[in-house]
Amino acid sequence: MSKARILVVEDESIVAMDIRRMLKKIGYDVPAIVSTGEKAIEKAKQTSPNLVMMDIMLKGEMDGIQAATQIRNRFHIPVIYLTAYADESTLQRAKITEPHGYLLKPFQEIELKTTIEMALYKHEMEKKLKENEQWLFTTLKSIGDAVIATDQNCQIKFMNPVAQKLTGWSQEEAIGKPLKDVFDIANEETGEPVEDPAAKVVRDKKTVGLANHTILLSKDGRNIPIDDSAAPITDEKGDLLGVVLVFRDITERRKAEEEIQKIQKLEAVGNLAGSIAHDFNNFLLSIIGNISTAKISNDPKDITQKLLDSEKALIHAKSLTNQLMTFSDGGEPIKKIMNIGKILREFTAFALTKSKAEQEFSIPDELWAVNIDEGQIARVLSNLAINADQAMPDGGTIKVSAENITLDANDKPSLKPGNYVKISVRDQGHGIPKEYIDRIFEPYFTTKQKGNGLGLASSYYILQKHNGYIEVESEIGVGSTFHLYLPAFPETKIKKKSIKNEIIYGEGKILVMDDNSEVRKTLTGMISRLGYEIETASDGSEAIQMYKEAKNSDKPYDLVIMDLTVPGGMGGARAIKVIKDYDPEVKAIVSSGYSSDPIMANYLEYGFSSVIAKPFELSELGRVIQDVLQDDQKNTVSHVL
Repeated sequence: MSKARILVVEDESIVAMDIRRMLKKIGYDVPAIVSTGEKAIEKAKQTSPNLVMMDIMLKGEMDGIQAATQIRNRFHIPVIYLTAYADESTLQRAKITEPHGYLLKPFQEIELKTTIEMALYKHEMEKKLKENEQWLFTTLKSIGDAVIATDQNCQIKFMNPVAQKLTGWSQEEAIGKPLKDVFDIANEETGEPVEDPAAKVVRDKKTVGLANHTILLSKDGRNIPIDDSAAPITDEKGDLLGVVLVFRDITERRKAEEEIQKIQKLEAVGNLAGSIAHDFNNFLLSIIGNISTAKISNDPKDITQKLLDSEKALIHAKSLTNQLMTFSDGGEPIKKIMNIGKILREFTAFALTKSKAEQEFSIPDELWAVNIDEGQIARVLSNLAINADQAMPDGGTIKVSAENITLDANDKPSLKPGNYVKISVRDQGHGIPKEYIDRIFEPYFTTKQKGNGLGLASSYYILQKHNGYIEVESEIGVGSTFHLYLPAFPETKIKKKSIKNEIIYGEGKILVMDDNSEVRKTLTGMISRLGYEIETASDGSEAIQMYKEAKNSDKPYDLVIMDLTVPGGMGGARAIKVIKDYDPEVKAIVSSGYSSDPIMANYLEYGFSSVIAKPFELSELGRVIQDVLQDDQKNTVSHVL
């Protein structure tokens, strides 16, 4: 093993010679002895010693502390300070330079040897640590993810090029800064700051990761969605040395996931469209077949039956279009005040017509009134009944119940406090696995081989639009229970309706505005059949002119029926505003095939007296016209809720 070479810097020649003698006796080599700071720097450069023994109080322009600082910074040579006396301020200066040891003159050989060996060992360990650190930093630079390393105080020591690019900070700017100043992160949805991951590691002494929806607020103003993890850096004893943070920009990954989702949704929509087209073709076959047969029949009873069968097929086709409307833009329900007990029993029983399952109903007569879109809620009930039936391929009992409940503030976080009708549909099927229970209301999610994943999703959507809620309880091997909550109105009295298929006749003069000539022709026939006089307009401008002319004559219109959408012309919403300004007492019904249009749901706000969604039957049209003409509609509670 070669001798350690020690440079002695001492301006007292006798002391210097004594130190040299002691060093040689112990076994060290002394390449030079110098008396000034300037010469110490020069000799350190020439001889490259392993250690410098530096007198703090040197004569000349440069004292020992100044010389030691340059030697350490320029040549990375460790220094031991020699001193006989120094004031407090000088000692504080010396400490700042982080020497590898102190010797107080005079000293013994054993003291000298111990201090030198400790200084050399410490320096060797520092070199190895620096080499390892350099190796680590070189490795981290080549990693594709962004990497930031900090010390135990969460101050930055290293940033690889990827981290510099994402944060917008150069390594030179960031070194020594707290991580939170450079790695500025927030919740993507709320904008609230997210806790510094390095501080979390230091506190918890374990690896941590960011929550979902975290964004990095780059120095250059970009908001970058990221994934990350932070881990402790420890020594062989397990003591914390710092934190390493690894993070990545997930923008492209998100785009890829979104594209996959788009493809999956398109596939699902394609499957749904194919299913709808298949059913529509069956209904069209029934309609065309029955009408074509009726045309050549001479038997009035046979003709009537064929027309009834065609009408039945058309009603089923209408329900299919309503299901699609649920997912169209807007999706606002057209609500009416009613008692849900009857349709709960009717539509559940209808959906289970061909089922092996038994049906058990518990529906009290005194159920509170609800404000609902009958068609949409009917679809929800049908979906739940069909799901319950499919969960029991070998049969069982489907229990349907309803009750009036009042919820307090903490009963259901998803619902406002108040009165509700609670509907429960219980099956005795195989149950829903825990890993699926939180996903069953997601659009396009299904565990059925032939399912499209829209039944429960549309049910959830419909309940939301009704300010209600749907939830599920399930146990494997026992079954599932779906609970529906609909806002209720205990004090509301339900207006007694006429028989559903009863034709209500009347008299008066009606103006119909619709851009479709076939619709105008059909409505002319229907309204005339109901006993009314009818005139038609093809757009809103023509309707306004006709209404004003009739108003100024001795035969004004008693009612206006207006279509909403007129491509290239004035629609019903603009036209009724003009007519309403001219005649505030006008009675008008809005009619459209776009039942999701918000005007259809909030017709009163737009100046209409009532609403009827296409397609509709003669009996339904007669009831709506009668309600408006008799002015009953303005007094019903459905107009003030």
